[in-house]
Amino acid sequence: MRVLITGATGFVGRAVCEAVVREGHSVRRMARGSRSQSLEAQNDGMDWVRGSVLCPNDLRQGMQGCDAVIHLVGIIGEIGDQTFERVHQEATLRVLEAALTSGVRRIVHMSALGTRPEAASRYHQTKWAAEEAVRSSGLDWTVFRPSLIYGPGDGFVNLFAGMSRWSPVLPVIGRGTSLLQPVSVDCVARAFARALDSKAAVHQTYDLCGPDRLNLPQVLQTLLRITRRRRVILRIPRALAWYPTAVLEWVFPRVLRRPAPLSRDQILMLEEDNIGNPEAAERDFQIPSVPFAKGVEDFLR
Repeated sequence: MRVLITGATGFVGRAVCEAVVREGHSVRRMARGSRSQSLEAQNDGMDWVRGSVLCPNDLRQGMQGCDAVIHLVGIIGEIGDQTFERVHQEATLRVLEAALTSGVRRIVHMSALGTRPEAASRYHQTKWAAEEAVRSSGLDWTVFRPSLIYGPGDGFVNLFAGMSRWSPVLPVIGRGTSLLQPVSVDCVARAFARALDSKAAVHQTYDLCGPDRLNLPQVLQTLLRITRRRRVILRIPRALAWYPTAVLEWVFPRVLRRPAPLSRDQILMLEEDNIGNPEAAERDFQIPSVPFAKGVEDFLR
């Protein structure tokens, strides 16, 4: 099977590409701008095409000769015209339209745990709208909803682990009681790769999450224990963080040309549980149940 993978140069995308190849499929990666130049320099046996998921012509060119598409493109922070509505909703619609016109019947779509129509955050609202478009597309779809994904190069575990090297304090905004169910990027990648050939996975939505339900202070305590560091975990009331975060959202895109490290949308998400049931994915794709401490220890030490 020949598979077009959007978002192939990201943290999850790189792992998914490798997993798809291990399952015996051939990969065509789509990337835009400078990211496509990095693919051009690689000699890893994987095909690539330069293009944007918002450009119908680029997508149709990318899908030529392909049997399936894995759609991974998403953002956690907005900058300029890269809004949640544009990247999550509009891009997904463009991918679906290109698949239909190109005769590509199989699509495996990346969503997010916590996605629902009445969600407080725009991130989850737009992820839900994208899911609805996939489900109504008429294609042979599978939707995955991962919880917090960790692994080498992630933007969460590595952020706090790096912060703990120099900062005596690790911040937790709000009460810190909401639960996460962190999942290894290798497990996520394996699920996407094995779903391609699975008839049982067609028209199914799966939670992707690990076995441990932890609040953020417990996640940080686990990281500190593994790295053998002692730091203070400081809870910051939401009211104190809200307006400084709004300032970050204004300054970072305009001055530093990148998304803010924290947004008010993310604060809203941190106030909700981000948990699910991994049993169906573990059963259908033979995904191992990896405890958070074991998975993190494998790459932090």
